[in-house]
Amino acid sequence: MIDSINEDALRQSRVSAVGEGVAHLVCGIASRHADDVDAEARFPVEAVDALRRVGALSAGVPVELGGAGCGLAELGDLCERLARCCGSSAMVLAMHYSQLACLVRHRRDNPCIEAFLRELVDEQRLLASMTSEVGTYGETRASLCALEARDDGTVRLRKEATTGSYNAQADAILVTCRHTPDSPSNDQRLVLVRRDQATLTQTGGWDTLGMRGTCSPPYRLDAVMPAEQVLPDPFDEIASRTMVPYSHVLWSALWSGIAADAVARASRLVREQARAQPSRLPAGATMLAEVSARLQGVQHAWRTVAAHYDRAAADPSAEFGMDWALRFNHLKVDVSTGAHEVVHGALQVLGVSGYRNDSPSSVGRHYRDILSASLMISNTRILAQSAAILTVLKG
Repeated sequence: MIDSINEDALRQSRVSAVGEGVAHLVCGIASRHADDVDAEARFPVEAVDALRRVGALSAGVPVELGGAGCGLAELGDLCERLARCCGSSAMVLAMHYSQLACLVRHRRDNPCIEAFLRELVDEQRLLASMTSEVGTYGETRASLCALEARDDGTVRLRKEATTGSYNAQADAILVTCRHTPDSPSNDQRLVLVRRDQATLTQTGGWDTLGMRGTCSPPYRLDAVMPAEQVLPDPFDEIASRTMVPYSHVLWSALWSGIAADAVARASRLVREQARAQPSRLPAGATMLAEVSARLQGVQHAWRTVAAHYDRAAADPSAEFGMDWALRFNHLKVDVSTGAHEVVHGALQVLGVSGYRNDSPSSVGRHYRDILSASLMISNTRILAQSAAILTVLKG
């Protein structure tokens, strides 16, 4: 009982320390460099270095392995806070946390994976993913590439990815592939590939409308690593229990953060107008009230799902079936749509000052970043999945 109390106190202390570090150091640094990161489509190196300095990259590692032991809701708070300053930085953090959760929740006492997690805590390693592939047309639950076993106990993997978010800047990449060359396309595994175990060849560019700092061009990967770096659980289980829940919730959190900063800018303008003419309600005040209400709904949506997931995930026997898949699908579509509506509404309140890129009230970056929300796993694809689930789900 005493050990449990001490461990919980240690966890709370580490969670608080990371939260304060992100709020007081990381956000200020990310905010100063956000516009340059966007303009140059460059990796937010300053923000990521600051995340390392406050130990934020290991926030999701369990306390017993040296991390803060943050749950999904707590990680979402960090992503939302950072997104108010820089959407690209928050997207990098969210994708890192999603991959980290896959290692933590599916390591199954694998000493190789646990050693890497301890190293991640000590060195603040950055994780990226490579789940897309040329020829699968955006379907992450199917792979063409396959693991090739070698006589020396290593495995080889070659993959042609359509996107590889910050793969060149990451310390390790989690890559999906077929279990063996003879496996069907949906018999997948997830492999931890250290950056020094892989040759990455960039095969295209990255010049996008928004989320420019995620640096996600296509890559060709050729890697050789120990077989122990293949996670033991099938990828289908990893995706349904961890990767999809974490991705959708953390993305929703950062989208709500982008929207919240747009609303904050609109609020400042309305307050200035109210002070200038105290006897008159500013023209945009009513729309601001409407936008603020929509933002509150967006924030409530992701926080509620995250809290429910944290409670369920605490039970090792919990099943994440079709009802959960539907819940995460609905969350992603609802928040990606709602956050865009909020930013658009904030722009209407701000008017030309929000439309101008050279204005302190500009929400141009916010608008372009939030447009990616409906495209990161297309809402059309997700709605089709939900439609299929609804045809068989009872209740």
